[in-house]
Amino acid sequence: MLDITRIISDLFQVISGFNLFHIINIIPLPHVGVGGEVEAKASVNLIDTLIFTAVFLLGTSGVFGLGLAFAAKKFSVKMDPRIEQVKDKLAGAHCGACGYAGCQQYAEAVVQNPDVPPNLCTPGGERAARAVASITGKVAGKKEPIFSRIMCQGGADLSRKRFIYEGVQDCRAAVLAGGGDKSCIYGCLGYSTCMRVCPFDAITMSEDNLPVVDITKCTGCRKCEQACPKKVIEVLPAGRAVLVTCHSKDKGADTRKNCSIGCIACGTCVKVCPFDAPSIDSNHSVINLDKCQVCGLCVTKCPTKAIRDFIPVRSGAFIIEDKCIGCNTCMKVCPVNAAYGELKKVHTIDQGKCIGCGICTAKCPKQAIDGTFNAQEVFARAEEKKKQKKEIKIA
Repeated sequence: MLDITRIISDLFQVISGFNLFHIINIIPLPHVGVGGEVEAKASVNLIDTLIFTAVFLLGTSGVFGLGLAFAAKKFSVKMDPRIEQVKDKLAGAHCGACGYAGCQQYAEAVVQNPDVPPNLCTPGGERAARAVASITGKVAGKKEPIFSRIMCQGGADLSRKRFIYEGVQDCRAAVLAGGGDKSCIYGCLGYSTCMRVCPFDAITMSEDNLPVVDITKCTGCRKCEQACPKKVIEVLPAGRAVLVTCHSKDKGADTRKNCSIGCIACGTCVKVCPFDAPSIDSNHSVINLDKCQVCGLCVTKCPTKAIRDFIPVRSGAFIIEDKCIGCNTCMKVCPVNAAYGELKKVHTIDQGKCIGCGICTAKCPKQAIDGTFNAQEVFARAEEKKKQKKEIKIA
């Protein structure tokens, strides 16, 4: 207890004499210092410390582990085991050709959504489609193969350049230099971007600096189509085999100056096509693929060879004698006058003139013409019609 009388007396003395030391002595100070009022220890028990630490860590991890286990069970999403099974059957290219971001997303969609078909994995092909269909219980319908088509034939020897490009050897980099070094602003630049992005090694570069697609390796994944800055690559069904392989929208005279094999919109293809498939739009020939019967007649007539036939070999037509009734239909429809004969007698096809267009095969009412690229399809379609007629009669 402090002596109040003494404190008051000391205060009067301080005020009168302004003695600073008295003020310090009056106010009691706390004890400050290392180890102050604490009993010092000469050593630490290491074993006890380690045991305490281990127990503390185990306890903490146990608490957090139980919390995480509870959260995982509480908020878990059940995964259909078929998703992993489907994923294992896919190509694993994550190319996006199926329309989904990757194989995982497509696997989830095809298992969970009854409207998603099992044959969308083009790199996996028919084998993957059958496996996915088996797992999901769906029907794997036939899907026409699709391939990348190079819509430009203006290589280094057939086209001209505006300047010499010395930058990064990549089409996406070259196009930044004023749209590219080619005089034709629509043409392939030839710096191998498509070849490098292809995950299946299906594209090589020709000596003329143009991409060449190996259809035995191409899966139609669209990687090259997406990477091409000039959009001269199109992924199309294999059956679309007659194409205008030029995208130029320049007038004919300008196209001739820039490229000797470009489309000049002359309209010859429009005049000769028996199916009205080609048309001229914006100084450019466009073939309606739904109308085109792949006869290839326009290919033989195009003056600049801008229309390309992707059917490697077109065999000529020949008459099946025991079926021919001499109706003259083949003579009427043949665009090159290769068919001849007398009415009601077996006809003949001149192999020297025949271009293998298949028009006579498709038009013959008795399926008496074989040898063309479309013969088997025509015969199969005719058989199907016969079956349908029989079923109708029986019903």
